[in-house]
Amino acid sequence: MKKEDLKKSKLPETSGVYFFLDKKHIGKDIPDRKKVLYIGKATVLKDRVESYFSKDLVNTRGTRILSMIENAKSIFYLETKSVLEAIILESKYIKELQPFFNVKERDNKSYSYVVFTKEDFPKVLIMREREIEKLKDLKISKKFGPFVSKAELTEIMKFVRKIFPYRDKCKLNEKRGCFNYQIGLCPGVCLDLISKKDYAKNLKNIEKILSGGIEKLLKSLEKEMKAKAKEKKFEEAGKILEKIKTFNYLKDINLIKKESLNQEKLEGVRIESYDISHISGVNRVGVMCVFEDGELKKNEYKKFKLEEKVNNDLMGLVEVLERRFRHSEWKGPNILVIDGGQTHLSYIYEKLEKSLPKDILEKIIFSSVVKNEKHKAREVIAFKNKEKKIVKQFEEEIIFLNEETHRFAINYHKFLRNKIRK
Repeated sequence: MKKEDLKKSKLPETSGVYFFLDKKHIGKDIPDRKKVLYIGKATVLKDRVESYFSKDLVNTRGTRILSMIENAKSIFYLETKSVLEAIILESKYIKELQPFFNVKERDNKSYSYVVFTKEDFPKVLIMREREIEKLKDLKISKKFGPFVSKAELTEIMKFVRKIFPYRDKCKLNEKRGCFNYQIGLCPGVCLDLISKKDYAKNLKNIEKILSGGIEKLLKSLEKEMKAKAKEKKFEEAGKILEKIKTFNYLKDINLIKKESLNQEKLEGVRIESYDISHISGVNRVGVMCVFEDGELKKNEYKKFKLEEKVNNDLMGLVEVLERRFRHSEWKGPNILVIDGGQTHLSYIYEKLEKSLPKDILEKIIFSSVVKNEKHKAREVIAFKNKEKKIVKQFEEEIIFLNEETHRFAINYHKFLRNKIRK
């Protein structure tokens, strides 16, 4: 499919869900699953779909998505009234249609779900498929998903919980209310302040949201509010009205903010950041931190002990990177981040050019975070001019990961220093 073919699709500037198809599709019905290559969601459909036809697609989304675009023949879309509805529908249709490029793009076990546990007052939990499989004793009554981004799902559940409080960790029959009860996010299950019937009603409303029945939910709340008002139960009617107002206000605010932090575009992009820590060449350590799919991958952080009494951070970085790339079993980065300016990047690149195969080196975008006199990020730069746009696109994530890496390196250095003192 080519960019000029988009004009035929007449994509609107609204939120919605888009379907890349390998055949032409006529009508407004959902396409047959055999036609669907890929499903995604967007804050602005026109802008999002056009991004698949940028020249740097292979760098931002990878060769698999590039292959999908080459195989696509047409686009089908559904407009939604909110970003929230788009995310829910994306999940719904990925589950129903199992598009080849959604399923194959990532390990299915990395998808996230909302689960209700099987008990009198069910817990509501956000879990990855791999976490669910590990907990053999976990009894689940209902499971909603898959959701592509755990970060987005967490944001959804944050504001859903403000309207329909639920239990996640607290125990029953406690003397003191849990922390979430104190801030209004638990309905008092821990203190026996809510009946099973009313708690089940909250969960039923959450279920409607996660199943794509947002408009039905709002209509049922309005109907309930009018009934309470007719019965002159004005306080109860007022509480329902507040829920409706809060829901309508919150449903896009947080999700649009998350998209501005590139949650959608981070799908499949891996960023690795490196730092060195020591005092005058003593207790020298190097670390690697990872950011992928919109979140820190702490289980993939790495620590490296370095040769002592060498007071040169650039040499330390080269050593760490060379040791890192000896591990062909580790997933490779799309973007590699260090501290420093263009001189530092040139030094690192030239050294790695001698030790890394050309095909591996060319797949990596080298970037660095330039600091001010207070050691705070001043700007993010790219080693190659043609990569400036991509680095700019991920600037916030790069700075965030760079700060996390600095913290991790210092903590590791302190740990070794304290260990020696003891």
